[in-house]
Amino acid sequence: MSVIKVNCREDGDWLEVTLGAVRHVGCAVVEGVLTPERCEEIREKLYAVQQAIRDDIGEERLARAGELGVLRNMGAYDPSLLELIALPEILAVVDATVSETAILHLQNGFILPSKDPAESNGRGSFQQSYHRDFPRYLDGYLASINTLLTIDAFTPANGGTLVAPGTHQRPERPSDAYLKASEVAVDCAPGSMIVFDSTLWHAAGVNRSGRDRVGINQQYTRSFFKQQIDYVRALGDDVVLAQPDRVQQLLGWYTRVVTSLDEYYRPAEERLYRSGQG
Repeated sequence: MSVIKVNCREDGDWLEVTLGAVRHVGCAVVEGVLTPERCEEIREKLYAVQQAIRDDIGEERLARAGELGVLRNMGAYDPSLLELIALPEILAVVDATVSETAILHLQNGFILPSKDPAESNGRGSFQQSYHRDFPRYLDGYLASINTLLTIDAFTPANGGTLVAPGTHQRPERPSDAYLKASEVAVDCAPGSMIVFDSTLWHAAGVNRSGRDRVGINQQYTRSFFKQQIDYVRALGDDVVLAQPDRVQQLLGWYTRVVTSLDEYYRPAEERLYRSGQG
C-alpha cells in the first residue's frame, strides 16, 4: 500500500482527499506547501537553533535524553519559526479535524543524522521505534493530528517516516511482525506536509544517505489536553503577544489556567481561559 499524495497548488479537492485518507488509512501527503526557497531558509534557521540549544542545555544533558536530532521549543530561539504553526494549509487540516479551537501540542524540529552503512540497522532512539504521538484510545474520537513538514525530501534512503497504514484508532498495539510487514516508507518532495492521525503507529527510518534529513513535526490537540511544553510560559508574554491572534490562540494564550482568585474574577475580556475554546 502506498500513501496517498495530493498537491495543494494543483488539486482543488486536496483537503477532501487528505481528510478521507486520514480517516480511512491514517495518513496522507500534501505536496507544494513550502517553496524550495522557504525550505532552504528554514533549514538554515534549524541549524542555528540546534547550535543554540546545544549551547544552552549542554551536550551531556541532550545525550542523556537519548534523542536523535530533536529540537524542542524552537520559538524561544527563533520566534520566526512560529509562523509555521499557522500556515493556511495546516490550519485547513486542523480546523477540519481537531477544531478551530485546537492548540499546538508541540513543534519539534528534526535533524536526523546519517548513519554509517557499516553500522547495525537497529533503531536505537525512541523516534526510530514504532510509537504513537497520542498514546490514548478514545473509542474513535479524533483528539490529535500531526502535520510533519518535510524540509528535505523524505525517502527510504534518508530515513523518511515509516508508517503502518490502518493502525490508527485502535486500542491495542499491533505486533512487531505486523508492523514490519505493513511498513510503508513515506516518499515525498521537499516542502510537503505529511498529515497523520496521531494515534497512527509510525517511526523514523534509518538515514543512510550521507547527509542530514531535516523536517519539522507539528502536533495539534483539542484545547483541553496539556501541551508537551507550556508554550506561553516557555516563550514569555512578550513573544506570544507579538504574534498574530491565531498564533496566540494556537500557543495556548486563550486557554491558560488561572493561578489566583484575582485572575479568576477578571472581566470576561481579560480572562486567561476564554469562553468558547472547546
